[in-house]
Parts: sequence; structure tokens; C-alpha cells
Amino acid sequence: MTRVSLGLAALALVASGAAPAWAQEADSGQRFEAADIFQLEWAANPQISPDGAHIVYVRSFMDIMTDRSRSNLWIIDFDGSNHRPLTSGNNNYNSPRWSVNGDRLAYVSSQDGTAQIYVRWMDTGETAKITNLTESPSGLTWSPDGAWLALSMFVPKPRTAWAVDLPTRPEGAEWADPVVVIEEMNYRADGQGYLEVGNSHLFVLPADGGTPRQVTSGDFDHGGPASWTPDSGSLVFSANRREDAEFEPNDSEVYRIDVTTGALTQLTDRRGPDGNPIVSPDGSMIAYLGFDDRYQGYQVTKLYVMNADGSQRRMLVDGLDRDLSGLRWEGNDGFWAQYDTEGNTKLAHITMGGEVHTAAGNLGGLSLGRPYSGAQFSVATSTSRFVFTYSTPEHPADLMVGGPSDDFVRITHLNDDVLAHKSLAKVEEIWWESSYDGRRMQGWIATPPGFDPSQKYPLMLEIHGGPFANYGDRFAAEIQLYAAAGFVVLYTNPRGSTSYGEEFGNLIHHNYPGEDYDDLMSGVDAVIALGYIDEDNLFVTGGSGGGVLTSWIVGKTDRFTAAAVQKPVINWYSFVLNSDGPGFFYRYWFPGLPWDDERHYMSRSPISLVGNVTTPAMLVTGESDYRTPISETEQYYAALKLEHVPTAMVRIPDAGHGIAGRPSNLIAKVAHILAWFERYKKTPVVSQ
Repeated sequence: MTRVSLGLAALALVASGAAPAWAQEADSGQRFEAADIFQLEWAANPQISPDGAHIVYVRSFMDIMTDRSRSNLWIIDFDGSNHRPLTSGNNNYNSPRWSVNGDRLAYVSSQDGTAQIYVRWMDTGETAKITNLTESPSGLTWSPDGAWLALSMFVPKPRTAWAVDLPTRPEGAEWADPVVVIEEMNYRADGQGYLEVGNSHLFVLPADGGTPRQVTSGDFDHGGPASWTPDSGSLVFSANRREDAEFEPNDSEVYRIDVTTGALTQLTDRRGPDGNPIVSPDGSMIAYLGFDDRYQGYQVTKLYVMNADGSQRRMLVDGLDRDLSGLRWEGNDGFWAQYDTEGNTKLAHITMGGEVHTAAGNLGGLSLGRPYSGAQFSVATSTSRFVFTYSTPEHPADLMVGGPSDDFVRITHLNDDVLAHKSLAKVEEIWWESSYDGRRMQGWIATPPGFDPSQKYPLMLEIHGGPFANYGDRFAAEIQLYAAAGFVVLYTNPRGSTSYGEEFGNLIHHNYPGEDYDDLMSGVDAVIALGYIDEDNLFVTGGSGGGVLTSWIVGKTDRFTAAAVQKPVINWYSFVLNSDGPGFFYRYWFPGLPWDDERHYMSRSPISLVGNVTTPAMLVTGESDYRTPISETEQYYAALKLEHVPTAMVRIPDAGHGIAGRPSNLIAKVAHILAWFERYKKTPVVSQ
């Protein structure tokens, strides 16, 4: 009965938009509610036409009847006019790609029940399905001559049959299903479940339809999207073709393959990832991203260039201590790329001399639930016009355009119908010094609608996962819901977060959790010092890496009134052996194998501190989580019960590590966290 009552109370609290007792002050407008999640839309994967005149993008939305996100393709002129749909309905349309001369648009759609490739002729609007695939395609790339599309696709293969002697099943007998024999290290993956046996390979497909032809082979995964050479005769791509790839998952190289003969040439040979290669328009050079692998937890991704034959490899940008991504050539003389710095994503132009010029900021808005980084952009190299996904704490991703002679213009406002009349949380930046070593730390404070600094409010510390990730000044539905319920929310980037350079990120190398605890507690103290926090009502939550830190925090201090531990790792020993990446985690996050360094694993495991915990701690995890498996949560739940600590285990059916892959799961997660905190809050602190 307790479990059912908690669930109903929580859902009623959030679905109705009702705020707890401490949040009943008058609003200047209507608060953001859980039901609004189903009304949100966001722009993704913008693709600007080669002449810079038009933009096709993926417009995503929530289907309340199927509890899934859906997407259509829309087109808009560069100046924001002629905004109209290219597709409609509740199917998914993704991966739009202009042909080189802009006369056609290829995309992937599941409108016929399975993911297939379609081509639209832009002058007439005629559309044709050009494939009949049995596996989902990805990484579409047009050949320069417009005759071909390159794509990546999974190629299954049968499991090796074991020669075992079994008795013959009598005719008509009902026996158990055959056993499944697994021999791969990576046999399951979060979001995918138990994996088929096989590999990803590159294919080429006639652009006017036909049968895809496989051009790579072997028991290796060949990543896309591939980059065509100017003569449309070869593809350049990245792959890890080591025989022991599952033990060295980061050691990929750049290859070129002749699409006619299948001749394969390896172009790089260092230890470390060499990925995302792109061929210059004149075919003389190849740019790619990577780093020299030192088996550190965090290593900054750098930009490299080499001649087309793989000679004269060199790092192009040495002074920018930030990860580069989304690499694009600008003619043959420079690049466009994006990078995160201090919780904000920037669009940069990079010269062949290695100079980095920031062109725009506030890229983002693709992470709907929490304020993570994640952005996409596109450039029309003939005009240097660009478009990117743009976000602030007030809205998810919209489209922003700019160029050498154009001011930045936001050309979509996809959520004005939902959010313009809402009273949203105000978000402001805060910096403080860590009590451990005086390093400056960055965070953001979200205050409730109708906030009055002369009143006292409960504080929620919300901690990001990763741990090598970053929060920033971006829209986050979960933060808005917590603030709408009356909380001041502090979200931060403690040591180990990205966007502050390699040295800062590696302060937690083989030391996580560690002094990031001090960073977080100093942040809480800094917000309390502002004078509007009720110190008797401090709460803490976080997911994944944030769940690790939440469980670590309640093992180190009793200052929090209650905690919500989301999808945590509790025991690093069991995590390495049960997660979906054992070959990666033990090598990059720890000094050795668990049984060779058991003391180190346990000293960093929150389970080692469970005897200190007195804080009521609720646990929230998806039952199909293969990244931080629910067995971690079950261990902690049993341990807290044995220690007589108030606890509850909230299991999200059919949910993976992301939990919020379905809108109702995001709502349920937030609802249960708020209900748990409401249960343990102290006396109301906001005067009426």
C-alpha cells in the first residue's frame, strides 16, 4: 500500500501543477507543469542548402497517445520566411541531407513501418522510397557527382553453433526454448538490450534507387558518416579494425576504401582514436579528430590534418584546451567546429594556421530533461552562412542563423504557444571557491516563479552525470518543474566536468568520487550565504554520475533533509563486471582490474559509506538500464534497509539509463522525487 500511495500522490502533485505548501506564494503567471512536457517541440539536425537560401530541419514533438517523441521535416528560408512542413504525421522522419547541388533531399523515414531511405526532388516535391532495407540505415552522405549515397548499416551474422549432444525432442512435445550461448564481451548495450551478433558496415546506394552494395568487410565495425573523395570514387572513414578491439575500444584509425575495387588503405597508425574524417573539397587533405591515448578518464579531442595519402599528419589547434566536434571544411582554407567552454557551447571558425575565432554562442537545446550540452549546426560553405540549434534556460532548441555579413537572427519560436505565457524559473550564474583547494567552480541557480529574496526557500542540489559532461545555461524541463514546485535549484559543474580543460577534467582521474564532494558542498554554502535558503530544508539528487555523488554525499554528511539517488553506481567492482562496457571502464577509470586492486575499487564505492547514512534516500532506476544496472540500486536498497535508513526503490519499467526516453517516465521520475522530498520536508518556511 505504501508504494501505491506514494506513486499516486506523486503523479497527482506534478500532473496537476500543484505546488507544495512552501510554494503557495502568488505567481506573476502560470507555472510550468508536468503536462507541458507533452507540448514541447525542439529543432534538431538543421541542414542548410548549398546556396545558403533554405534550411531543412527535424522538428520533434511528443505524441501523448503513444508516449513517444516523434519528428517531421520542415523547411524555412534563411530569412525566416516560408516556414512549412515537408512531411507530416506521427511517424519519424530524420537525417535530412541535401545533394551537393541542392536539387534533391535524402532522408530516413519509418512511414512504411521500417526505416527506409527516401529522396525528394526539391523543384517538384516528388518523393520516392529508394530502398527496401531489413536493417536501419544511418550516416547518409551524398557523393559529389550526385549519383550515390553512402550509408552505414548493421550486418547480422549467425551465432556459432555448438556441437552439443542433446536428446531428440518427441514429436508434439513442448520443451523450453533453446539456450543462448554468448561468447562476446560486449553482449548487451543500454537502449538496445541484448545484441545481435554482427558488425556495422559501409554501403553505397544508387541515388535513384536500387540495392545497397556493401563495400567494407570483416568482423569489425566501420563507422559513419563516411566522407567522399571529390571524384566520387572512394570513401574515407574511421574504424577500429584491431583483432582485440573489445579490449582497446578507443584505438580507431582513418581508412580510405575504393568503392569499386574494395582496396583498403590505412591512413593513420597512432594509439588512440582517429575519427570523424572529412576530405577537403579539392581532395588534397583530410581533417580528423582524436588524441594520443594515455588511458585517462578525460582526454581533450584535438583537430588534425594530413595529406590525402596520410602523410604529414599534424595537430592544427594546440592552444584551445577544449573538445572540438562537428567538424566541417570551409572551402580548402579553414574549418567550422563547435566546442564547450564554461557550460556554454560555441561555434568557431578555425584557420589553417590554427587560429580559433568564436562566431556564436548558446548552441544547444537538444537535451530536454536536464541542462546538458548537445548542439548541431550546418554551414553553406559557398556563402559562409550557418544555422545552429539555439537554446537559453527559457526554451529548448530553436534555429539561429548568421554569416559573415548577416546579424544573428532567431528564425523559429517553436514553443511560444506553450511557454510564452508561463512564469518560468529565472536562472543566474554563480561562481565560488572550493573549500578543498580554492579552485573556482561554476554553477547556476534557478529560482521559483514569484521568487522573493526576502523569503526562505528549500534548496535542491541537482548533480549531473557523466561524470565527464557539463551542465550550462540551457533549457531543462526537470529544473523548471523543481523550481515550479517551490525549490531554489542549484546545478553545477564540479571538478571532472568538461568545458574547463583537460587538467580540470582529470582532477577526478582514479579519484572519483573525491574532492568533487567538497566542490558541491562549497556551492551549497555559497547559495546559503545569499540569505534566502532555509537550512533545515536542504535536498540533493542526481542521476548516473550524479547518483554516485548523491549516495556519496549522504555517506559523508547528514546536512540534507532527504536524497533521491537516481541510477547510481554503488559498488565499482560489480559495476565494471555488469555494465555494458567492461573493456572501457576498467581501463580508463581505474588503475587495474577489480581483483587486482580491490581496495581501490571499494574506497571509491558509496557502499563503503552506507554505515554512515541517516538521510532518507529514495532510489530511482530503469529496469532495463544496462549502463548502471538496476542491480546497483538493489544492492544499495538492501544495504539501507539493513541499516534501518528510510528508503524506497522506484523501478521504471522498460526504461534504460536515460529513463526519460518516454515523456511519462520523465514526469514520473520528477513526481516521485518531489513526493519523497515533500514527505520529509520540515515546517513550511515561506510566509503567506
